[in-house]
Amino acid sequence: MKIKSANFVISNTDISKCPKADKAEFAFIGRSNVGKSSLINCLTERKSLAKTSSTPGKTQLINHFEINNNWYLVDLPGYGYAKVSKTSRSKWGKMIEEYLKKRENLLCTFVLVDSRHEPQKVDMEFMNWMGENSIPFVIIFTKSDKQSHTKLQSNIAKYRKIMRKNWEELPTMIATSSDDGRGREDVLDFIEEVAEGFMSGTGN
Repeated sequence: MKIKSANFVISNTDISKCPKADKAEFAFIGRSNVGKSSLINCLTERKSLAKTSSTPGKTQLINHFEINNNWYLVDLPGYGYAKVSKTSRSKWGKMIEEYLKKRENLLCTFVLVDSRHEPQKVDMEFMNWMGENSIPFVIIFTKSDKQSHTKLQSNIAKYRKIMRKNWEELPTMIATSSDDGRGREDVLDFIEEVAEGFMSGTGN
């Protein structure tokens, strides 16, 4: 897939104010500082489409971007650690949960995890919640250029081992790097394939 256009549409905290659900939609989420904004900018080849920050918890809204006038890319608030109040974290949690459960045109959510680390409890809990609620997702291993290929494959294998305990079928897993672009085409090809199915199903 070639990204010809990427435009910001709206930021909000209310699912009812999201754009009309007439286009395929793909969301990106992960722990704070996992490299979500950098990956979004890499995928769209726009240096500042999604705002990057060294401050955890910077993304606090549901951010919609229209790609190629054909599908929506959604930047969701990070979960886990953030220097915000418990009240704010609770509010974000409810907002994200409502969006993931009720957004009817959300075809897949990309759950980002740092490839340099072994499986983290907060990530596993979130992915188990996604599975329990039958919400389709793909695991994106970010920063895959920051360690050796052997270490990367070892950490991915640990995710597979843990998930096989409770999952009959494992989700798709893609290793990426915002710095050297690895995995970019894999993610975009996945989106293109799934989006085509949605558009043909709606008659568009």
